[in-house]
Amino acid sequence: MGVNGALLAVDAGNSKTDVAVLTPAGEVLGAARGGGFQPPLVGVAESVDALVEIVDRAWAAAGGTGAPVFAHVTACLSNADLPVEEQELERALYARDLSRSIRVHNDTFAILRAGLDEPRGVAVVCGAGVNCVGLTPDGRTARFPAIGKISGDWGGGGGLADEALWCAARGEDGRGEPTELARALPGHFGLETMYALIEALHLGRIPMARRHELAPVLFRVAAAGDAVAAGLVRRQAEEVVAMSSVALGRLGLLDEETPVVLGGSVLAARHPQLEEHIRELLAERAPKAVVRYVTAPPVLGSGLLALDETGAAQEAKERLRAHYAA
Repeated sequence: MGVNGALLAVDAGNSKTDVAVLTPAGEVLGAARGGGFQPPLVGVAESVDALVEIVDRAWAAAGGTGAPVFAHVTACLSNADLPVEEQELERALYARDLSRSIRVHNDTFAILRAGLDEPRGVAVVCGAGVNCVGLTPDGRTARFPAIGKISGDWGGGGGLADEALWCAARGEDGRGEPTELARALPGHFGLETMYALIEALHLGRIPMARRHELAPVLFRVAAAGDAVAAGLVRRQAEEVVAMSSVALGRLGLLDEETPVVLGGSVLAARHPQLEEHIRELLAERAPKAVVRYVTAPPVLGSGLLALDETGAAQEAKERLRAHYAA
């Protein structure tokens, strides 16, 4: 079939956006990629402008002409952390006349659905930050605000880097426990001391955005036996298990075998210590949880949600999954 009646699937993260134009039978007609989706930094209007430009490229790749119009749009968007933000972004997309049927979800739902055979399970994502969502076939969801310290969050790549810097600074000046982090973190940037690294970050000689590079350093130091670093790794595992077990409980799934999907750069790296702690703690708090790691692109999850939301046959979902597995 052509583009008439096509569906649009969007996965827009902080660093990149993937868009796919699908048939209701699960065939991918066209796709495009662009930059991240960050309304808190540039505003909703500018973010949606950039998103629509990517949609236009996907529409053209699918053979569409004129302004794109879709039978249904499923957009899984970063920074849509609260229902009120999802509603605001839905209104902004409706205003672009992309479709008369639009659903906006937090982007964690795309990772969740990409890791599931059916819409039933829980996902924890540790990338720059940390988030958790759950979903059941009858449409019930479990979620957290996931907007940082004020919503009780701890960890993710950015949070781990900050904690490592805190521990390393105190380890060097004597306020805290000695730790190899005090040498490894500045060493990553070619510096000899934490004082030098603190100065470089404070004065902007090293951009604060580069702190995300320090999470892998933390894991290396932990693997080498450093007690302080290992404690941070264990705490991250505790947070992953706390979020997933609470979400399972909210959905009434603690007593059933249920997938717990793990994704995002920190979890997808499969650090042995972190993985071991997660499995150990899940066995205590949610013994029937079945751990899975997401390897498929999250836009697959957005596409599967679009097919779910339009009542597509299972065959269509299998066809879409096969496309992204190829």
